[in-house]
Amino acid sequence: MDRGTERGTAHGRAGGNGVAAGRIPLAVVVVDREGLVSHWSRGARRLFGAAKDEAVGRPAADLLPVSGALPDDDEVAPYGAYSPHDGLGPDLESSLDGRLSYPAAGRARLSASDGDRDRIDVLWWAYPLVGPGPERLLVLAADAAGLSQEDTGAGLVMERIAPGFALHTDFPGAEELARRLPEILPSMSVGESARIVAQVLELGYPVLEFSQNDRVPVTPDWGVPRRAERRARQERAAAAVAAGAPLPQDQPDEVEDLEYAAVRERLEFLNEVSGRIGTSLDLSRTIVEVSRAVVPRFTDVAGTYLREQVVAGEGFPEGVPDTTTMWHRVALEHTDEPGRWDDVVPVGEAMPFPAHTPFFQCMTTGDPVLVPRISEQMGHMIAAQFEKRDIRPLITGRSMLVVPLKARNVVLGFMILLRHPERVEFNDMDRVTGAELAARAGLVLDNARMYTYQESVAETLQDSMLPHIAPRMAGCDIATRYLPGTLLGRVGGDWFDSVKLPGSRTALVVGDVMGHGLNSAAMMGQLRTAVQTMAALDLPPAQLLRNLDDLAQRLGEHYLATCLYAVYDPIRSELQIANAGHIPPVLVRAEDGRSDLLDLPTGAPIGVGGVPFESVGVRVAPGDRLVMCTDGLVEVRGEDIGVGLATLCESAAHPAASMDDACDTIIRALNTRGGRKDDVALLMARLNGIEPEDVAQWRIGHDRSEVGRARAVVREQLHVWGLNSLVDPTELMVSELVTNAVRHSHSRPIELRLVRGETLLCEVDDDDHTLPTLLSTRQLDEFGRGMRVVSTLAQEWGTSRTSSGKTVWFELTLPLR
Repeated sequence: MDRGTERGTAHGRAGGNGVAAGRIPLAVVVVDREGLVSHWSRGARRLFGAAKDEAVGRPAADLLPVSGALPDDDEVAPYGAYSPHDGLGPDLESSLDGRLSYPAAGRARLSASDGDRDRIDVLWWAYPLVGPGPERLLVLAADAAGLSQEDTGAGLVMERIAPGFALHTDFPGAEELARRLPEILPSMSVGESARIVAQVLELGYPVLEFSQNDRVPVTPDWGVPRRAERRARQERAAAAVAAGAPLPQDQPDEVEDLEYAAVRERLEFLNEVSGRIGTSLDLSRTIVEVSRAVVPRFTDVAGTYLREQVVAGEGFPEGVPDTTTMWHRVALEHTDEPGRWDDVVPVGEAMPFPAHTPFFQCMTTGDPVLVPRISEQMGHMIAAQFEKRDIRPLITGRSMLVVPLKARNVVLGFMILLRHPERVEFNDMDRVTGAELAARAGLVLDNARMYTYQESVAETLQDSMLPHIAPRMAGCDIATRYLPGTLLGRVGGDWFDSVKLPGSRTALVVGDVMGHGLNSAAMMGQLRTAVQTMAALDLPPAQLLRNLDDLAQRLGEHYLATCLYAVYDPIRSELQIANAGHIPPVLVRAEDGRSDLLDLPTGAPIGVGGVPFESVGVRVAPGDRLVMCTDGLVEVRGEDIGVGLATLCESAAHPAASMDDACDTIIRALNTRGGRKDDVALLMARLNGIEPEDVAQWRIGHDRSEVGRARAVVREQLHVWGLNSLVDPTELMVSELVTNAVRHSHSRPIELRLVRGETLLCEVDDDDHTLPTLLSTRQLDEFGRGMRVVSTLAQEWGTSRTSSGKTVWFELTLPLR
């Protein structure tokens, strides 16, 4: 017997006017959810007489009308073909009108559409289709009348050419079929054809070979007796009558009904499982859902293993697994007594599997592996993987099925399914069911994996875009919060920032790029970088926003953002603020706890162009708090923004033990109202100020002798402050900076300033705009060593341009008191 007959595919050889060798003309018809024909093959035109243009768009029931009785049972009827009048299965009409949700097959007599024939005797197979596409039903049909032969060999031909119904999945040609889909269904796109036939292939049924190269799956054998079997029953009945014995009680119809019900139950089980898994994009929850979906109905023990990259939420795993691949046990469900498996195979353990195990075979081939019963030898082989733990009592004698969890032809993991020894062992049909279950679970897990990975990428991107602000700057404490949008993704255009400025000042920034997603995040990164660069130039707030607006217009017409820029001077106890279409900040007064929205000129958003910006000065006192946020915190769909602003003022005034607690209070008050869809950036600064006795400054002349005076006044001030240990390094660095200033400045006096705060800050201002840099020096070079000394001794140092020149500064850590 050839391979096609073994596998239950239909091909054969007939003479005369019968079927040509290796070919059965098939009609292929696809019906959409409205019951209209959406595909009509050339074979359908030949078989039913209607042209494609006449058929597409018409009701399928009109084109395939069941008419009249079928041939008598004595006539040749291929085994596996249903007769609606015999009650052997659902009829074609039930499939066409959508009453059946499972595959069906049969034999029917249809009215012909051409004038040469009144009726056509056909074999048909119908496959309901599910999924996002409009297609609902795939119908295959062949001319049954053309198969009838009068010669004595007709019976053999019929047995070989009719579709067989062996229950298996390893039929050859499945991948070839998937590649040849456009040839089989030529009027459809590759994607549509692949989705339709791949769904049928997933059912695990054999295929009907309708040419030498092309195959199409057929429905399983639900117990329909072969013609030869019917003859055998008749012969047994005749023999019983001749012997005077009772008639045999074969009762084929009851067997058929039981097998039919079993197949339908499996399909219903798969549909039920599909509804129970994938309810969330959370990877951990999805893993538990997949494991619990099969216990105890399908199996008694279900262990789920995933590749390391999947568990870690990394990118898609590449390459075929090998003996070094680590597999993480992520779930274990069972019906045994509680705790029996926990110590032996704990969840969370990672381990490789050697090549001689059924697990390795499953993960490398991507095919299910069925072990009807785990023998003592196999149990010992599996137990060898578990160091100092005897797993044999748990697995020996049980039936095992290992199914791969695949997505996009890559194995993400596998499931080990075990049944108790007293339960019926897994069979080929269970392997089909398990493979289909694993295929659906693999897609669900891959969706959760991709979501987890994309969420991780988004969080990483957002974290890289947002600055890590020091909690303390000169004269102020800062706390921040960022909340991603709850509905529109993890990446947005909201940002906050702080920039150290000359004169112990600090720039505080909050901005919001209009829109969401990666584009907004990219724009935000560009604007934030631009703000930092321009802030380092010590531009006044209004001028900075003016320059930022010009930049946004040059970058593109879609660059729109709101921005609030404030500069805090802790020595003068003053804020300079400019607004570009942003919601106003809240100032909480330390004296009486009163909180108010600052009255600022609104300005236009960055990117509009042609609108002036204004700076406003606000006097503050030590202990006052400035609260700046984006509109996502105060704005809720369907609610006036004034309600959110009032809540912001009220919650900002609430007493708190720390800055972090104060931020959390605001978030709780405003983030529990529901309906928030935007991301949120919140920055709070407590304006502590710097006491006058912690600041010392002098004017230095342009004479070189002033360098010595600068060293002397610094030495004296450090003794007053009790910072004797810092005298020598500070004196040396001040000498270098003042020497450079005397050499390069022009007319304006040099300013030297010491500030005692969290650190000792020293600043030297002059009217030269050229910034000093580190130079490579040789041993005998006279110049270029000053900044090298500063870089070596200082905790931190830097330079910045000012409107009148530049500032060079350094910091030293204060000694512990």
